[in-house]
Amino acid sequence: MAVIAPPPVLPERPEAAPPEKVERWPSLRRKFDVSGTPYLYIAPFFVVFAAFGLFPLLYTGWMAVTQWNRDIPGSDDTFVGLGNFVRLIHDDFFWNALRNTAVIGLLGTVPQLLLAMWIAHLLQRKMRGRTLLRMGVLLPNITSVAAVGVIFAQLFGRDVGLINWVLSLVGLGKVDWQAGTWQSWVALAVILTWRWTGYNALIYLAALQAVSDDLYEAADLDGAGQFRKFRTITVPALRPTIIFSVIMSTIGTIQLFTEPLMFNPGMSPTGGDSRQFQTLAMYVYEQFWTHGKYSYAATVSWAMFMIIVLAVGVNYLLSRRIRSSS
Repeated sequence: MAVIAPPPVLPERPEAAPPEKVERWPSLRRKFDVSGTPYLYIAPFFVVFAAFGLFPLLYTGWMAVTQWNRDIPGSDDTFVGLGNFVRLIHDDFFWNALRNTAVIGLLGTVPQLLLAMWIAHLLQRKMRGRTLLRMGVLLPNITSVAAVGVIFAQLFGRDVGLINWVLSLVGLGKVDWQAGTWQSWVALAVILTWRWTGYNALIYLAALQAVSDDLYEAADLDGAGQFRKFRTITVPALRPTIIFSVIMSTIGTIQLFTEPLMFNPGMSPTGGDSRQFQTLAMYVYEQFWTHGKYSYAATVSWAMFMIIVLAVGVNYLLSRRIRSSS
């Protein structure tokens, strides 16, 4: 009789260990540190911009479509649509302020930037006291703008001004700088040139630090003069910076306010008896504070904003065309 062997006894499989508990909070915290912390660092800028930039822009946009007038109670809720903008188009004072702003900016910006480039070119050279000179060109910019306006108003005074005294020494008659149109434009352009030339010169100088000295040394070996090196080396190297400075100067010119206000002897926002040097910012000030026409002042402010956007867009297109051609 055959004996049947019992089935083999298999070893017991060890029980699987329970899965370890995954800690979720440390991983989430680590992920937030990597992806969320940068947003916290830049959040203050957006908060400040929303409070002091975006909100005033939107609020003045609402004011511009109302009839808010200080002398008319309840006019802040009177909706007029684009009526203020239609009025603005037919406003001769607005176009006069725009013309004054454009001409003063043109007379003050072009010589200013050319002189700033030349000063930056000279400060790039090795000379004694170069650091002191670089610090000195910035002094006009850190001076109080109100003090600058008062001092230049005295310098361009009709009877006791230093400028007229110098003109009388060379046989020229006295000039009433505050009364004439072209005279006031030239005087304000001189103020802007004196105040902002050093600032732009330092910007150009910082851009020139990236230019190799070998180029200037090679030009010296070829016998090139200072003007030749300025035209063939300095200006091409500063081309992107020149575009930036032109855009910033354009924005600053459209917002020009303190210099012409302090230049007027009575500090009136009208810019002279005939409004010969009233700028756009002064016109906004006059409409808002002097006449209490809040909605119309907001309309002029929005017109200034659109002019700035248009000017920056034109400069951007020109810069792209210059960059592509080079």
